[in-house]
Amino acid sequence: MNPSQKTGQMEMAQPAWTVGGACHHRGMMMDSTFLPAAPLAEAEREGLYRAILTRRDTRGEFLPDDVPDEIVSRILVAAHHAPSVGFMQPWSFVIVRNPEVRRRVHDAFVTAHAEAALMFPEDKRDFYSALKLEGIMEAPLNICVTCDRNRAGPVVIGRTHIRTMDMFSSVCAVQNLWLAARAEGLGVGWVSIFDNATVQAALNIPKGIVPIAYLCVGKVKGYHRRPELEAAGWRPRLPLDELLHFDQWDGPEPEEALTRLVREDQRSVNQGTFVGALAQSLRQ
Repeated sequence: MNPSQKTGQMEMAQPAWTVGGACHHRGMMMDSTFLPAAPLAEAEREGLYRAILTRRDTRGEFLPDDVPDEIVSRILVAAHHAPSVGFMQPWSFVIVRNPEVRRRVHDAFVTAHAEAALMFPEDKRDFYSALKLEGIMEAPLNICVTCDRNRAGPVVIGRTHIRTMDMFSSVCAVQNLWLAARAEGLGVGWVSIFDNATVQAALNIPKGIVPIAYLCVGKVKGYHRRPELEAAGWRPRLPLDELLHFDQWDGPEPEEALTRLVREDQRSVNQGTFVGALAQSLRQ
């Protein structure tokens, strides 16, 4: 029914008209067709979980080999397709290859790293100082992910009450990039031990643009079987079942069936059999 035509019939609840394969409803334009809501193929699901479970914060395993532009482009595309509040897409990506620029960022890390060591209890300072926590100069490629908090104007759908949602969106872009890099056989290390203003100046990032993540990216000689800080005994992996709450933080008793499955799945992750068990369950 054309909306310009006046009839005595009751208006239908469905969208009234379509333009170019899209439909308009209540002032919004939506796709008139959907992608199939089917699970990914078995191998694709298995690959996704493998990338998630074997992703590591890479520091000392970088190889000097250049990362082909084709791969850099793909991981940037993955980052750019992250979810964002109000479709704001607040991120930008500073591609850093210049050794002198990286040296300035590394100098900022060295200063902050020494300051950070004094913040820990005395019995942990030597342990902390001995940890390898960056690969700024070793990695052939550094990428700084930023957040432009004004990109979509002062009022953004979904950011009206939680003002930090734009920065969370840029973090989603980081996670997309990280998982895509793992799928491509690359390592990524997130460096966060430095004064943000110093890095902003080193990269000539304008005021109002917030550096969110400074990433070291490159080919690696391998991935650690467990996160390095876990393997080194800095902190253990927390039991997932102890982090679940139902209905409220201090809500009713845990759901036994779900809690049992979570424990079993976490156990299989710890044993290195989760992906194989997943593939087997998909075949049943």
